[in-house]
Amino acid sequence: MNSRQNSRNAFNGRHELLDEVNERLLTELHRDPRLTMSELARRVSMSAPAVTERVQRLERAGIIEGFRMLVDPAALGMPVTAFVRIKPGPGQLPKIAQEARDNPQVSECYRITGEDCFLAKVHAASIELLEEVLDRFLLFGQTTTSIVVSEPVPARELPVRAVH
Repeated sequence: MNSRQNSRNAFNGRHELLDEVNERLLTELHRDPRLTMSELARRVSMSAPAVTERVQRLERAGIIEGFRMLVDPAALGMPVTAFVRIKPGPGQLPKIAQEARDNPQVSECYRITGEDCFLAKVHAASIELLEEVLDRFLLFGQTTTSIVVSEPVPARELPVRAVH
């Protein structure tokens, strides 16, 4: 079980580590995850060792899951992005999950509720190559594909303070 699954199962409310200082740390790290601990400490008016300890505690608790680099798929030669809903055939659920894990063109995959059991985000160099990815999933079930034409809300940070 990964840390996201652990945190979903561990509590339904806000985590006890999310005090005002840690909220400020998370906000600053959202703005620039490459900040040094010294610079982060300066921004929140604390010592670098105290900030380092707090960030490590947030990581151990699974609140900070990691630091990622975002790369434009089109810049890597994959201008086609699609969301693929997958409805497994009988007994095919584990095979679909494995295919999603094994396929480097699948950047995200979620187990979802409803008639379809999976939602995958797929990047491809062309519609023809997207079709090849879909054909691999079709060995295990039915697919419904939506090709992304624009991104009115790009990936963004979560609100650190609870939204009511």
